[in-house]
Amino acid sequence: MRPIGACDLLSLWERGLVRHPLDRSALLASFARPELLPQAVTDLPIGEITVSLLRLREANFGARIPSHVDCEHCGQRLELTLDARELRQPMPHGESVATAIDVAGLRVRTPTLRDMAVVANEPDATRAARLLLERCTIQGDVAALPEALFRDVEDAMEAADPNADLAFEVHCEACGEPSTAQLDVGELLWDELSARARALLGEVHLLARAYGWTESEILALSPARRASYLSMVAA
Repeated sequence: MRPIGACDLLSLWERGLVRHPLDRSALLASFARPELLPQAVTDLPIGEITVSLLRLREANFGARIPSHVDCEHCGQRLELTLDARELRQPMPHGESVATAIDVAGLRVRTPTLRDMAVVANEPDATRAARLLLERCTIQGDVAALPEALFRDVEDAMEAADPNADLAFEVHCEACGEPSTAQLDVGELLWDELSARARALLGEVHLLARAYGWTESEILALSPARRASYLSMVAA
């Protein structure tokens, strides 16, 4: 996985500023998977998008992910450190294609980023889940699916694409109760890239004022040389 250079960083940040979080994930996944056309990225299984973003994050920020979660029972903030390598789960049916599975009288495929984008603005979570299942149904009648079996279908789809939902259990040290936490890799990576981009813009601003260099000239400097010039400016 290639690291993100200074010029690419600012380009990604600028292009992603006004995008929906799902579109940002597609943008970052396209950078992580340059061998694929952008439209092909949106048709990848959600889990493969997640894995691509985890690898991109690891290449640029390391495998350790400092994080926190609030206990859903007592509200205590819990500090934890995740490992990107441990979060990635092996794909039971391989990668790059949406897996088709048979469950509860339906033949369904695992959702893609394009599917998620279609239902992203649906305010009713239950209706959004139904609409998503309808999009992913290859054979069978979703309308005839008993409510009691709906969870079975969801569980089967999650099992077929285990990286689609990075959920894990944490135990609160204050009250001792378990809580379920989720990691949105797209949002995490975007927040980190955005912070780095803004810091880089600040460096460009200081060096441009001090030396009269253009943005392209400053970005062409290695991080070590930029840091050296910045230290001299600060002195």
